[in-house]
Amino acid sequence: MLNENIKHLRKGKGLSQEELAIRLNVVRQTISKWEQGLSVPDSEMLLSISEVLETPVSTLLGETIGESQVDDLKAISEKLETINLQLIQRKIVRRKILLWVLIALCMIIITIFIGLILFNSPYLGWNYSNPETAVLGVTFHTFEWLFVRLTPIILIGGIIGIFLIRRKV
Repeated sequence: MLNENIKHLRKGKGLSQEELAIRLNVVRQTISKWEQGLSVPDSEMLLSISEVLETPVSTLLGETIGESQVDDLKAISEKLETINLQLIQRKIVRRKILLWVLIALCMIIITIFIGLILFNSPYLGWNYSNPETAVLGVTFHTFEWLFVRLTPIILIGGIIGIFLIRRKV
């Protein structure tokens, strides 16, 4: 909600991301990350954004903070903490998905490799005088040749990726 509010209010004021970034003394990519929901501004920056966009912080955060609350920074920091926890949760889910994709890739490579060993290159005994058989045999041989040479690199990369992701999760 914060990201949508920043984008909506910025456009309502007729400001580009670059212009807002200049006024806040940040780079344009920071504004872009805020608007995409990839990161959130800290509480001090949130106050600066509210001043530049001439809107209360409560509007930026998408809820009305009652006047009875004495410490607005505390309410802002609590809301930012919730948003940060949601971003962390998204990041963990993405890492887990990547982990399972890498595991699946390794399993597929191992399965194909076992299949190639079991079939023991049957195309080598084919009659290559027939053009269709020759094309099919060369295709199989090319696949096997590339697979045997590229697979170890891909498999090692996948295994390293799995260990790196497991360490971070």
